[in-house]
Amino acid sequence: MTVVVEDPLIATMAIRRMLPAHESSRRLRKLSPEAPRVHGIAVMADVSRRRWWPLESAVAGDRLAMMFEAAVADLDGRRAAAQQLSATFAHAVLGRVVTLFVLEGRAWDAGPENLWMHVDSEGAIDWAGVVDPALRVLPDDPATGGVVRLPGERALATWTAHRCHRSLEPLFACLQSLSRGALTVPAMWQAAGSAIVITATQVPLLTGASEMVCMQRGQAVLDALVGFGLPVRSGRRPGT
Repeated sequence: MTVVVEDPLIATMAIRRMLPAHESSRRLRKLSPEAPRVHGIAVMADVSRRRWWPLESAVAGDRLAMMFEAAVADLDGRRAAAQQLSATFAHAVLGRVVTLFVLEGRAWDAGPENLWMHVDSEGAIDWAGVVDPALRVLPDDPATGGVVRLPGERALATWTAHRCHRSLEPLFACLQSLSRGALTVPAMWQAAGSAIVITATQVPLLTGASEMVCMQRGQAVLDALVGFGLPVRSGRRPGT
């Protein structure tokens, strides 16, 4: 039996004006009602900024290094720590927005200037937020405000992939350096690519959405990342 959780942070959001980003995030939260922060985002204007920090600060200061050393202590290994953190950031940046794209043909701005991360009492990332909540959508999207329309699915997939690439590239490079090469950047991108395929496969099972549409949209994001020269479809095992 599915347990619906009343999340205190979500319950206390002060939403002054309901936007398409709010509506989409509400639907994404229903994908895992027992853990409603796993999918979707917060709008930073709606929340207290306690335990929030801008994504750019992860590599601009020593935040990522501190997170890495804490993970090394917990997992007893630099490679395992790099795997855990790269997967965490890949989900926060790429996984969340790809879930929305494959399900609704929408995407928020996952670029480094727009994303913020929320951490729990132990310092682990458990939510993401956006400063600018405007969604990029397809031409036939029913929204009448709070969106920017793009010409089609390929354009939306390319824009989404580009913004995620901008955010993840410096994080992955820093993690490779912190791990002293124990986990390579290509391995991180390969794992991120596998996560996109898993997302495109799972969303129809959870929602009843078209398997064909979800898979095509997931493949469109992969195609765009490949076009940027990223090895998201590598046949090599991660970490090799």
